[in-house]
Parts: sequence; C-alpha cells; structure tokens
Amino acid sequence: MASFNRVVLMGNLTRDPELRYIGSGTAVSDIGLAVNDRVKRNDQWVDETTFVDITLWGRTAEVANEYLTKGSNVLIEGRLKLDTWEKDGQKRSKLKVVAERMQMVGGKGGGGQGGGGQAGGGATRSAPQESTDYSTVDSFEALHPPEDEIPF
Repeated sequence: MASFNRVVLMGNLTRDPELRYIGSGTAVSDIGLAVNDRVKRNDQWVDETTFVDITLWGRTAEVANEYLTKGSNVLIEGRLKLDTWEKDGQKRSKLKVVAERMQMVGGKGGGGQGGGGQAGGGATRSAPQESTDYSTVDSFEALHPPEDEIPF
C-alpha cells in the first residue's frame, strides 16, 4: 500500500530558534510555529491557532538560528514524525514536523511584520549555487530575480 507524508505550513515563530550540535557535528534547531486559521462557529468567524514543533537539520538549522527570531514569518515543508519515549513509567508521544525546506517570508529581521516591498521581501540576497539546495537559500528573490536582471 502506498503512503505519502508531506506537510506544508506557514506561520510565525513562537520563540527564538534553539541551535545545538549533535555528536557528529550536525546542527539541529528546534522551533515552534503558530499557524492561524479562521473557522466559523455559531455564525461568527473565530481565529484558531495551532502550535507545531518543528526540527530543522544541517545548514537550514544554522540559517534559521542566524536570521529568524520570535515572530518571524516562515514557510516550512517537511514530513510528520511521531516521537515516543517513556518517562516515569508512562509512555509518551509527540507528533512533530521534520523540516526538509524552509522559506523565510517578509524582510530580514521582520519579526513577521513583512517588509521589503517585493514577494519574499528579503533584505539580503544570496545567489543560488550550481545545484541549488533550497534549504539554504534565504529569500525568494535569490531563486527568482526581478525580470530586469534576467540575462535574455
């Protein structure tokens, strides 16, 4: 039987990224994301917030630690993972997202306030590498330059 495990979320960080390195030297960062939705209850629209824990690995974790702060708007693409453990004789579990791609939304240091005036709004620009690893690109503009910069 086939299966598919893909999650795409956009929201605001609930806390600053927490960067650490594991024994092999690989960077790991944990972030919390608040994702808002509007639902209708009793003929009234109500904002409903879902809080999601996300784990970033490698260079993506380092980029998040360098550029993101509490309130920053970010788009995450990844997969669901169920962690299980035992504490004080009780079995526990937690569903989280392991990020495979991260896209910053809004301006540098925007804290979720937008900015920049263009799609992606990133104040910094980094040219994509020969084979682009999207997890390390810090703005939409780096992958999609304005039309006046296209060399044809």
